[in-house]
This record gives sequence, C-alpha cells and structure tokens, in this order.
Amino acid sequence: MKAFITGAAGFIGSNLSDRLLSDGHEVVGYDDFSTGQERFLEYARPRHAFRLCRGDVLDLARLTEAMRGCDTVFHFAANADVRFGLEHPRKDLEQNTIATFNVLEAMRANGIERIAFSSTGSVYGEPEVHPTPEDVAFPVQTSLYGASKLACEGLIQAYCEGFGFEGFILRFVSILGERYSHGHVFDFCRRLRENPNDLQVLGNGLQRKSYLYVQDCIDAILLAIQHPAKRAQIFNLGTDEYCQVNDSIGWITSHLGVKPRLAYTGGERGWVGDSPFIFLDCTKIRALGWRPKLSIREGIIRTLDYLKSSQWLLESRT
Repeated sequence: MKAFITGAAGFIGSNLSDRLLSDGHEVVGYDDFSTGQERFLEYARPRHAFRLCRGDVLDLARLTEAMRGCDTVFHFAANADVRFGLEHPRKDLEQNTIATFNVLEAMRANGIERIAFSSTGSVYGEPEVHPTPEDVAFPVQTSLYGASKLACEGLIQAYCEGFGFEGFILRFVSILGERYSHGHVFDFCRRLRENPNDLQVLGNGLQRKSYLYVQDCIDAILLAIQHPAKRAQIFNLGTDEYCQVNDSIGWITSHLGVKPRLAYTGGERGWVGDSPFIFLDCTKIRALGWRPKLSIREGIIRTLDYLKSSQWLLESRT
C-alpha cells in the first residue's frame, strides 16, 4: 500500500503513519501543522518510505499534486473542536465538509478509489437506543461538528455510488493514548498540573462516555479496509463499556496522586452538543474478529503516563 494520510502530524494520523511504516508500507503525510506536532513525526521522518508534504486540505491544487501516485487515502484532518463550535461555525464547514470534498476530488483526479474516513459517534446526536448501532434512525443533530461530519459521510457515500470508490466510514468514540492532545483527560491533567487543589468539571459528572485506545483503533481501521465492498461501509469503533465522567476523574486523580476539590458547573451536558450518553454498538466490527485490548481505565492510565512524560505537549497548549 502507498497510503496518503491527511492530518499525518496529528494524534491518530501520526500513530497510523508509524504503524503503516513499521508494517512495510509507503506513506505520504499531509498536514498544515495548525494543530499537528513536528515531534509526532520523529519516527516517520527519517524513513525512506515516508514523505511529508506541508499543505492545507483547502488548497485543492496542492492536495491533488501531493496525492499523486498513492492508492489509499486515510482522511483524518479535521476540526475536532466540538465544545467551541458555536463560536466559529464556519470552521466545521470548511475544515470538515469542504476539506472532505477536496480530498474526494483530489482522489478522483488521481484515479484513487479507496478512502478510510475518521467520522464520529457525535453524528448520532442524542439517540434513544444504547448501545447505538450503525443503522439507528438518526435524531436531530446537536453539534455543528457532528453535522459537518455527517455531511462528509454523505459525500463519501455519493462518490462511492457515482464513481465506484471504496469507502470505509469509521465512527469513533473518543480516542485516548500516546500523542493525545485534545479532550477531557488532557484538560484535566493540564489543569491539575497548574493547580492540584481545585478542578472544575463541566456538567454534573454523571455524563456517560465511551473511550478507545489509539492502537486498538488503528487495529480496527486496518482490519476494516481488508473487507472491501462496492458501497461505503460504516463501522462503529468503541469498547463494550462506558464510564461516568466521575469515574474518569477518580482514575485520573488517583494516578496523579492528587485530591482536588471538585466544582461542577451543573446540568447533564458540559456544553451545547455534549451528548450525556455515548455508547456505540460495535457488533459489526467485532464480527470481523476485532476486540480492543485495553479497557477504558487502562487507556486513560496509558494516556496519563504519556502526558506525564511529555510535559512539552501540556505546556504547548497552556
């Protein structure tokens, strides 16, 4: 495989790059480094099978040129800022939906017909069915992020139908692990580093969430793309468990050796678009033989250990 990875210097993209390179594949990484990190490419950069192209997914001409000669696209570049989406609504449209259109057009120009796309469980809004399967009736969208990702899914499905692409749409729960730099574990760890005595918690702490370790996520992605179909396939990726935010806080503070006073902002949502219960039915990907190796708690501990050894990352987001 000669893989093209958008967001190659990001959390999941850089881990995927390393995995593909270690498995003997060629990788072209594409990133504008707006959120990606140079240090995340320390393994990939020296390897002859890796080429980095700095560019914006909104630059269609550059994207098309960079993609030439590849045969599989992993589209992971996106705006993942769910919480503050209402403060910059155009960003989700541009960096998620229009960017995905550009990726598909660059693929079409280069004769590339296989794409794996990082979608999200947020497209389910606040479903009434838990665990939530891929074919559940869609509720009202509750975040601009989820809505923009759903639009991306629609574009990919249409290109699969119209141009014969193979599409693999991967609806993740929140991903944890090495190089994690966005989300509640990162935020709590950074805040407790600055002030171990007090911790503000958005919502009431009773929100129920599911998380997945990054290497387990990559295992699932690489397994899914081995099972092509004429139309786009959709896979939920998550664990068979969930935890309350309060459970996560307990694991984090215990592992860091702190006992902060907790201040809750109240309500069952931390922000507009924050689903109070995320738990995906992953029967479809399980049927292919995949099982996550780490529990949610183990994934959180791995993440904390990484962040403790990567103070530079915590400082860069202060």
